[in-house]
Amino acid sequence: MTEPDEQLLEGLLSGKHRALARTISKIENRSPGYRDLVSELYAHTGEADVIGITGSPGAGKSTLVDKLAETYRDRGETVGIIAIDPSSPFTGGAVLGDRIRMASTVGDMDVFVRSMSARGTLGGLSTATADAVKAMDAFGKDKIIIETVGAGQNEIDIVRTADTVGVLVPPGSGDSIQTLKAGILEIADVFVVNKADRPGADRTVKELREMIDLGEGSGFGGGDGHHGPDAGSATDHGSGEPADDESSGETTWRPPIVETVATKGEGIDDLLSEFRNHQTYLEESGERAEHARKRYAEEIRTLLREDANSLLEDELQRAGGIEAVAEAVRTGETDPYAVADELLEPVEDCLERLETERMAGNRSR
Repeated sequence: MTEPDEQLLEGLLSGKHRALARTISKIENRSPGYRDLVSELYAHTGEADVIGITGSPGAGKSTLVDKLAETYRDRGETVGIIAIDPSSPFTGGAVLGDRIRMASTVGDMDVFVRSMSARGTLGGLSTATADAVKAMDAFGKDKIIIETVGAGQNEIDIVRTADTVGVLVPPGSGDSIQTLKAGILEIADVFVVNKADRPGADRTVKELREMIDLGEGSGFGGGDGHHGPDAGSATDHGSGEPADDESSGETTWRPPIVETVATKGEGIDDLLSEFRNHQTYLEESGERAEHARKRYAEEIRTLLREDANSLLEDELQRAGGIEAVAEAVRTGETDPYAVADELLEPVEDCLERLETERMAGNRSR
């Protein structure tokens, strides 16, 4: 690393919020040297609980996150919040600024809030978000909360970044619960019926419970999801706890349903209790380690995709740029498949040479 980056890392690890802010800016902007900086952060991570909050627009995510942070602070824990906003089509920056609805902890230096841009990525989470989580973890935040843009089923990416995922479902969701069943609802470790003082809350809880019960044994939330096939409900609907899956003999997590009224702070203690229960389950079942392996595997794949894309962009520029190549396709001189093959050919040749050299080296030993 360069000397300025070493000083930045030293400042972050010593608990300076200005250094944390500058580090996240460097990460988000993909400034020169950011990769070396993030690499150094890994050795200092793994202590924070990472909680994802997602759900449909208007479900009250920002207000709930504000109350969660306030309650954690009352308990003496430090908090980092990453609010993922939609991207500006002009600047690529975050446009909503969810901090507007996070007023309870204004002025508290132990609550660090950062709005970041989704930058159009599927799932609403940019690669930079995972790196920003590492920065907050290395800084020493006890709890890191990620709030997503709430774009629906594409929010599944949050599973790869968060240890525990809370999905907000507003009262009166009705048929939309079934519509979302194949996507966003399946990633929940805890269901949150926020604005529970409004009409329709009881019906929404009932529909969620029925959906979960029907899903048992049919693949809901199982397999590659965030929890096993057993599911259930909470608060007055049964506390979330490990449950035995009779078909496999394994212990799985039974997602609870918690009713909250975030504007009044109601149900927040129950929600934090369920988050804690899930974190305990992750530790005792070994699921936390499994989640970490999957998360790192996905990070590696993502970095490889980004690097390969960058290499191919360079090849594309050498071929005259995308506009020239697209024009050649339009006029019938070539086709997209032939263009892709031509761009990949030098990369494939290079990989073949490396493989040949490696095999020759192994034979000489």
